[in-house]
Amino acid sequence: MMTTRLFTVFLTGVFVLSGVRAAELVKAMDGSGYFGYKDTPKLPWCDWLVHDPDRPAPKRVEPGPAGPPVPPPSDAIVLFNGRDIDAWQTPHDWKVEDGFLVSGNKKFSTRESFGDVQVHLEWMPPADYQGPWHNQGNNGVLLMGLYEIQIFDSYNVKIYPDGACGAVYGQTPPLVEATRPLGQWQTFDIIFYAPRFAGGKLVAPARVTVLLNGVLVQHNQEIYGETAHRKLPAYTQKVSTGPLVLAGHGCRIRFRNVWLRRL
Repeated sequence: MMTTRLFTVFLTGVFVLSGVRAAELVKAMDGSGYFGYKDTPKLPWCDWLVHDPDRPAPKRVEPGPAGPPVPPPSDAIVLFNGRDIDAWQTPHDWKVEDGFLVSGNKKFSTRESFGDVQVHLEWMPPADYQGPWHNQGNNGVLLMGLYEIQIFDSYNVKIYPDGACGAVYGQTPPLVEATRPLGQWQTFDIIFYAPRFAGGKLVAPARVTVLLNGVLVQHNQEIYGETAHRKLPAYTQKVSTGPLVLAGHGCRIRFRNVWLRRL
């Protein structure tokens, strides 16, 4: 059963949520409990606003139980093996503890750049998180450092559907909600095709397929531009390669078994 760690006060038709600009966050009109924004631009390819709480939420699907780490294939580039972070740039406040990569509050970027890739990573949100709701289980996988697949505690927190775990953040909600409870390992398997440009113009958008805990949540989905919060996405950087980036958001998430394959 889904529970929600939200503390709200109703004030002149707007829900005030701790730690967030109160005048902008509202709850969905259907009483579902989802919250988001109604003062954001409309997404050109659908009927919804960016971070719209009234957008249909993905239905809940129970994934199979978490298993042991999946060994990387022979041609994989191992980005974290439980020991070192040599594949990553200056770690800032990220660190290795007890064989796990523990997130800090800043972006964590690979030294090497990639284009078309298969990405595998496993992560565990803390079971005893006591911070603000909007950081609960919050992180992200930024493909090429530009296009974010959301990591979030969607099992407990009813965030706007295009910000749920497995969403192309700010663009496309996951097909279903397939997270496990806090304190359990979660898994992403991502197939990403980078955008193509010619003469400074986009000729083929990026596309992504994502499995969350073995469940399909994005299927050959078009990515409409670089990830933004409360703004429309756009292809402003005419590049087809970039680093893999993990996004820290004030929640100490543990990662293990991070690898990718060039496609």
